[in-house]
Amino acid sequence: MGATDAEVLIRQHLIDPEVCIRCNTCEDTCPIDAISHDDRNYVVDASICNGCNACLPPCPTGSIDNWRTVPKAAAYSVVEQYSWDELPTQEPLDASAAVVSAEQPPQHNAALSITSPSAPRSAAQPSLNLYDIKQPLLATVAGNFRLTDADTESDIRHIVLDFGQTHFPVLEGQSIGIIPPGTDESGRPHYLRLYSVASPRNGERPGYNNLSLTVKRVLHDHEGKSVRGVASNYLCDLQKGDTVQVTGPFGAHYLMPNHAGSNIVMICTGTGAAPMRAMTEYRRRFLAQGTPVEGKLMLFFGARRPGELPYFGPLRKLPSSFIDIHLAFSRADDEPKTYVQDKLRAAAAAVADVLKGDTYFYVCGVKGMEAGVMDALREIAEGAGIDWPALHTQMLAEGRFHVETY
Repeated sequence: MGATDAEVLIRQHLIDPEVCIRCNTCEDTCPIDAISHDDRNYVVDASICNGCNACLPPCPTGSIDNWRTVPKAAAYSVVEQYSWDELPTQEPLDASAAVVSAEQPPQHNAALSITSPSAPRSAAQPSLNLYDIKQPLLATVAGNFRLTDADTESDIRHIVLDFGQTHFPVLEGQSIGIIPPGTDESGRPHYLRLYSVASPRNGERPGYNNLSLTVKRVLHDHEGKSVRGVASNYLCDLQKGDTVQVTGPFGAHYLMPNHAGSNIVMICTGTGAAPMRAMTEYRRRFLAQGTPVEGKLMLFFGARRPGELPYFGPLRKLPSSFIDIHLAFSRADDEPKTYVQDKLRAAAAAVADVLKGDTYFYVCGVKGMEAGVMDALREIAEGAGIDWPALHTQMLAEGRFHVETY
């Protein structure tokens, strides 16, 4: 006789609402639409989820890595999950319910390891999740500087956070979580927001226990409607000496290679420059110390106008022998609209050359740029006689192609 639903146990996949940053990566990744969200939580429908694990590697915080063993008949509903502020504890199980369903999530398979990026083989080992929303770390604002021209609409800030005597190790490409103070319209605490670190592993100031963020003040949504971003405005308004609640570090994949001779191609827009600045500055400091820097650096950086491009001044001071810079402006006066994919095509010969070498690609910025960049890389590869689908798959498997768009 078959077991009843009350006797069958399943390992139900759940998302931790205290750690989730609502980036929508899991919902975008799920191939069977088992993940959905409302204005508060992201949830997994147990009646749909087949345990394929496709959503696990792309999650930047690890909030996706949670399961509870429950009777199939008592699986947590989507409605229940929408109401949670924290995950339920594992309930004691009835010893008579000993039949375990085959619906348990399988282990990662080879196909997933190919389609989901891994860290570069020579990347340093990252520290992860040292502080969470229940026990955040308190950082002090050491500086808050506007990066964009004062007469431009785009207010992008370079914010330096100091951690005092508390060890908080981060690597280039990692992110931290910021917890805005106060509550939302429903009276619940604001969930954390993720920001990429813009400084190298030895700090914004070498030898100091600090880091920097690149933050844009959000005053409009993607449709142009007026909104006031809770976390971005909070951060942009901070003054020197203010304190901030920090969680993390997060991110185990979007890391830079550390072996000699590796080339890095960086493609970004706006605040997507943060991880690129961290990687560039890490290598620049070797150059400043007189240490030879092996491997090429290429940067394709887009903004509406020069005055709205963060770090524009410092970028212009970097020698061309150190980094090959291509700037794209879509609203510059008396110039045709140009986007990063246009600059990629214009530099096709140089890009094709590094495609054939030990090269690592990093793409970061608005989601709308992704399709154009991928099309341009495909065209460049095909023009050079390179099988782009095969190369792209190989690069993903080897941790040499990384995309973070929002």
